[in-house]
Amino acid sequence: MILAVPIALVSGLSRSAKIGVLIKGGDVLEALSRVRVAVLDKTGTLTLGSAEIVEIRAVQWVSDAELLRLAASLDQASNHVMAAALVAAAGKRGLLLSSPTNVREEAGAGLEGLVDGKKVIIGGSGYVVANSNEGDPRSFRSDVKPGQMVVAVAIDGIVAGIIVMADQVRTDASAAVARFREAGITKIILATGDRLDVASVISDGLGIDQVLADLTPEQKVGAILAARRSGPVMMVGDGVNDAPALASADVGVAMGARGAAASSEAAGVVLLVDKLTPLAQAIAISHRALAIARQSVIAGLGLSLAAMFLAAFGYLPPVQGALLQEIIDLTVILNAMRALR
Repeated sequence: MILAVPIALVSGLSRSAKIGVLIKGGDVLEALSRVRVAVLDKTGTLTLGSAEIVEIRAVQWVSDAELLRLAASLDQASNHVMAAALVAAAGKRGLLLSSPTNVREEAGAGLEGLVDGKKVIIGGSGYVVANSNEGDPRSFRSDVKPGQMVVAVAIDGIVAGIIVMADQVRTDASAAVARFREAGITKIILATGDRLDVASVISDGLGIDQVLADLTPEQKVGAILAARRSGPVMMVGDGVNDAPALASADVGVAMGARGAAASSEAAGVVLLVDKLTPLAQAIAISHRALAIARQSVIAGLGLSLAAMFLAAFGYLPPVQGALLQEIIDLTVILNAMRALR
């Protein structure tokens, strides 16, 4: 047992690391093998998290370019993938960004701060309405298409417009979901802070069992706890707002290639490649590593007990018994190392 289990687990950890999946310990590998429910975030997980600007709709007293400049300047203080996409879009348009001050962020909802002496608020429509004095971002959203995301912007307490963005589903998302099923995942849930119509467009054709939308970070934690009724839960996310849910899941998986540091610290598994399919491979590897560990334990104990029985009745002298025990140990070690293959 001393030889078989650690070697098989370490071999499984090493094999997973080779495909870009960092598993933080043997206990996490064991927990990964027991997972039956997968809760997936949307932005940056099922999608690329690099949304492009579709349209900017601003009030008459501010230009589209200035609205984007102020929003992107403030978003420099956020680690959210959508914030990074907005900053990148402003850079492509050659806009000169300012450094924000007095920034206050509500994870998963929005943030506010001062940019060039102006108080700027950006985030979801509900957050901006709750923190501004005049206007309603929903008046700008008359023909926003399903699947498009809206970033509302307020300047000096007045709603100044919206920035419409669209994200793309990962090319390997469908294959990854199918491989999760093959690896023993019986239920897959999409949990996102975006609107239901946006989430539904993303989930269509992916084989998602349940869609939970308009969730706050606290509600994501509640979704994890509720999902436990169906079995051990794996949560996959990439943003700061996903960290509480990652920590509360049986196995938290962070999209570490482009995600926030907070999510990688809270997770037990970190994807070092910007793909989902290696995670399904890692689940299969965990199953195999644990099966090999059990096999080695049973074989090693069985052979040792048989040798003890022979020695007890005088059929195995001490020197030959010691040599046989070394052969049994070596056999167990070599068998456990099959988890590297």
